[in-house]
Amino acid sequence: MIEGKRQKQVAAVLEKELNDIFQRLGLNMIHGGMVSIAGVKITPDLYEARIYLSFFKVPDAHDALKHIQERAWEIKKELTQRVRHQLRSMPLLTFYIDDTLDYVDKIENLFKEIKSQDEKQKPKED
Repeated sequence: MIEGKRQKQVAAVLEKELNDIFQRLGLNMIHGGMVSIAGVKITPDLYEARIYLSFFKVPDAHDALKHIQERAWEIKKELTQRVRHQLRSMPLLTFYIDDTLDYVDKIENLFKEIKSQDEKQKPKED
């Protein structure tokens, strides 16, 4: 489904403010790894904001996500104060692990495996 103009605008505002909030609350560094906001998607009714988080060198991404979800009320409170003049109502925040990089890495490994198998099966010319 194609995102509307308003959805994109709200997502951009939320992403910018969430980046600032994560830095201020110290949530951008968890367990010695880095956490960044990979993207924000808004439902068409602007009721829910899905925040996709990217974890770099975090030993357990699910544990880090749980830590962020425990502080979700604090994040939402500060976010509400920052965007109160731009939005009528604050969307419900849900956090997800962005596994795009893992997926890309998996696909690249599959291509390498296929290439190595092809090279093994090629008849050798003398």
